[in-house]
Amino acid sequence: MHRMTYPLSASLALCLSAPAAVAQNGIVEALQSGETQLHLRTRFEDVDQDDVEGASAFTQKTRLTYASGRYEGFNLLLEMDDTTAITDVDYNDGTGINPGTAVIADPEGTEINQSYLAYQAGATQVKYGRQRILLDNQRFVGGVGWRQNEQTYDGFSVSSKAVDQFELFYAYVHNVNRIFGESVAGGDHKHQSHLLNGKYTGLNAGTLVAYAYLLDNETAPGLASDTLGLRWQGTVNETFSYNLEYAAQSEAGDNPTDYSASYLMAEGLAKGEGFNLKLGYEVLGSDDGAAAFATPLATLHAFQGWTDKFLATPATGVEDMYFSVGRPVGPVNLTLVYHDLSANEGDADYGSELGLVAGTKVGPVGLTLKYADYSADEFATDTRKLWLMAATTF
Repeated sequence: MHRMTYPLSASLALCLSAPAAVAQNGIVEALQSGETQLHLRTRFEDVDQDDVEGASAFTQKTRLTYASGRYEGFNLLLEMDDTTAITDVDYNDGTGINPGTAVIADPEGTEINQSYLAYQAGATQVKYGRQRILLDNQRFVGGVGWRQNEQTYDGFSVSSKAVDQFELFYAYVHNVNRIFGESVAGGDHKHQSHLLNGKYTGLNAGTLVAYAYLLDNETAPGLASDTLGLRWQGTVNETFSYNLEYAAQSEAGDNPTDYSASYLMAEGLAKGEGFNLKLGYEVLGSDDGAAAFATPLATLHAFQGWTDKFLATPATGVEDMYFSVGRPVGPVNLTLVYHDLSANEGDADYGSELGLVAGTKVGPVGLTLKYADYSADEFATDTRKLWLMAATTF
């Protein structure tokens, strides 16, 4: 019987090429099985502010997202955002144009919103690249999703649920892509920052969260800080829950200001037949009026009023007493929000804000009407903002 033999080099080529071909086919299949999503958001925003000329903006946000299938635990995600002004840009978009008008921070532009490679091993996922990071209620780290251009993060992250009833998140961030876009100075902030968040869910009475946010902002050193905190998300029963939070902050990196300040939050939430009620108290403390507790990576629009008068914490700090009540009226969900704002250092009464939001869906389109009215006392100026918005995803 004749047996065919191969030279050693040919044998090696066959051994190597077969797995390579399988790998190539697997990667192609993962790419072909990916999903593509299109998100559209059209918004009209009008600002009437006492100290500057009023402004309005009519903008269109278009987001295209591709998520590949998984191969050997790996997958990738690519996401492009475009913001286009439907009418002339006659407002201050935060990039330096029209400085005498009210700010509407939705500049035109096209950017890569997310672009990362991920690896999943069991209950642990690793991401490298540009990514969305939303931690807890986004009070400290978020995406500023209300604006047309989202805030995202360049870096490396690990999220894991490998330990029963415990969730751990860590990220090293070397760049923050801010809402103003890459085409302007300050649109990107260079960082050497560490974000650590651990959550234990094994308690019947609620969830305990511990975090350390070590921000070394090289572009804006005055925003560099170390923040250590605890958050308790308590549950009494199906109708009542509460949140308690405390954090301590001090300067870090090349921050020229030597300070220490604390954060305190307590809120209760009640659900009844056809309504939701929230009552809360939040303090961003001050260090003798020299500097105050800051949250530069937060989704700030969601806190201390929708007119955005407190995006930068005043040096005398902020104390915010707030409540909200929401209920459906037919197909429309209505929420009323009130804030009473004052200084933490000294006795200044900053002002108050009343907000109303109504939302509903018509087929696949979500419709939102939102209004906020800030009445100034000893901080900023009277400001009124109105939004009309339609959004859908395919």
